Amino acid sequence: METVKTYGIKALPENERPREKLLQGGAGSLGNAELLALVIGSGTQRSSALDLAGRILSLESSGISAFAGYSPEEFMRVEGIGRARACVLCAAIELGRRIASSPAAVRIKVDTPKDIAKLNMEEMRRLPKEVFRVAMLNVKSELIMQEDISIGGIAEAASHPREVFAPAIKKGAYAVILLHNHPSGDPTPSKADIKTTEILCEAGKLLGIQVLDHILIGDGRYTSFREEKLIEL
Repeated sequence: METVKTYGIKALPENERPREKLLQGGAGSLGNAELLALVIGSGTQRSSALDLAGRILSLESSGISAFAGYSPEEFMRVEGIGRARACVLCAAIELGRRIASSPAAVRIKVDTPKDIAKLNMEEMRRLPKEVFRVAMLNVKSELIMQEDISIGGIAEAASHPREVFAPAIKKGAYAVILLHNHPSGDPTPSKADIKTTEILCEAGKLLGIQVLDHILIGDGRYTSFREEKLIEL
């Protein structure tokens, strides 16, 4: 009997393998069969994970939504899908269903400098070293996330604007608010603070990400560059 030769995922060019494609372009760059292959994890002696994924998809002509009600036994109708793989598939489908049905997290709206200062004051006023932080906002002025960029001095941020805006670009932020603390407790802007803010505002303009404010945190007090007219919106 003639032996049928199969080709596994490793035989594909590296940039065509599902895992590598996901790492480079995100999960959205993968087709349904490739996503299923990653969930399955590995193939069998006769079939690659992509082959098995194709067989699963062929079970339903109406589309992948039909798999929402599948039991492990129904997936096990596919040769090469045993109990363990069938359970993994059911678990992945249920997880996706729960994510889709869960309400979006309530985001904090930042309307004024006081809002963002209050959010960070109790933590940042007690820090022994200067910490430069970036708050990322969406188009509705809702806080997406905050990330610490440098520790030990604001000059670090001035030297590497890319470090400031890289997380904002990754998160699709519409605008950012810069923050850093003064361990001395005095939030009066220094010449370095003003120069750094100017550099980062210009970098933001080039990237299409507006710098809305720079908040300096002192001991129970703060200074807003926007309120002090040191930033022009």
